[in-house]
Amino acid sequence: MEVKGLGVVPERSQLRQRLLSAAVFIPILLLIIWFGPLWLFSLLIAAVALLGAIEFYRLATHGGWQPSVVLGVAFTLFFIADAYFAEPRATEILIPTAVALPLLWLLLRSRGEKTLANWLWTVGGIFYIGWMLGHFIPLRELEQGRDWVILALFTTFAADSGAYLIGRAWGRHSVVPKISPGKTWEGTFAGLIAGIAAAIALNAILGLPISYWQVSLLGFLIAAVAFVGDLVESMLKRKGGVKDAGRLIPGHGGILDRLDSVVFTVVLVYYYVVWFIV
Repeated sequence: MEVKGLGVVPERSQLRQRLLSAAVFIPILLLIIWFGPLWLFSLLIAAVALLGAIEFYRLATHGGWQPSVVLGVAFTLFFIADAYFAEPRATEILIPTAVALPLLWLLLRSRGEKTLANWLWTVGGIFYIGWMLGHFIPLRELEQGRDWVILALFTTFAADSGAYLIGRAWGRHSVVPKISPGKTWEGTFAGLIAGIAAAIALNAILGLPISYWQVSLLGFLIAAVAFVGDLVESMLKRKGGVKDAGRLIPGHGGILDRLDSVVFTVVLVYYYVVWFIV
C-alpha cells in the first residue's frame, strides 16, 4: 500500500473491485431508471430498502441493542409502498403508527434498561431507510423525473468518489477524527468540487429546467449533504463495532455503505425541485 504524506492511496485490489462493481450495477441502474416502468423502479427501491434495513438492524444487534427487526423492516417497506400506491398518501397515518407501535411492542416484551434505546433504533431505521429512500418514487414521478433521479444519484456518486480518491491519496487533515478518521478536509473539498462539476455536466446533458447558478448550488448542497450522510453511517458503524455494514457489494461493503449519502441527497433534491424549480 503506497503512502503519501499522511494519506493512503487506495489499494489497487479494492479500487479494482469498486470499478468492477460500478461496471456491473450502473448500467442496470440506468436501464431501470430510464426505461423501466414506475412499478419496476419502485420494486428496485423496495429491494434496496429491504436489504438496507436488514443491515441497519444488524448493526444495532452487533452493538448490543435489540430493536424490533420485524416491525422495523415492515414499516420500512410500508413507507416505500405508500410512496407508490397511496393516493392520497397515507403518510399522516404511517408516521405516528411507526412511532407508537414499536414503542408499545417493546414495552410489552422488554423489561430491560435498553427499552428506550431499542425503540430509538427501531424507529430510526424506519425513517432513515424507509421514509427517506421512499422519496425516490415521487421524484421519479415529477416532470423530467428520470433526469432528476439521475442527477441526484450520479452527483452523489461523483462527490463520494472525488472525496474518497483525493482524501485517500492526499488527505492530511482529519475533519472529525473521533467519528471517521479517514474523512479529511482535502477529500471534503474535492468532493464539493466534484459535486458541483458533476451537477453542471449532468444538467448540460439532460437539459433540466434549471439555471447555471441553481444547478451549481444544488451540486454544492448534494456534496455537502452526502458528506453528512457518510458521517452518520460512520457513526452507526462505530456504534455497531463493525468496519462495513455488509459484504454485498465488492469494494464498497454493504447496501448501507452505498446508501449512506443517497438517502439524504434524494430528500434534498426532491424538496429542492418541488419548492424552487417546479
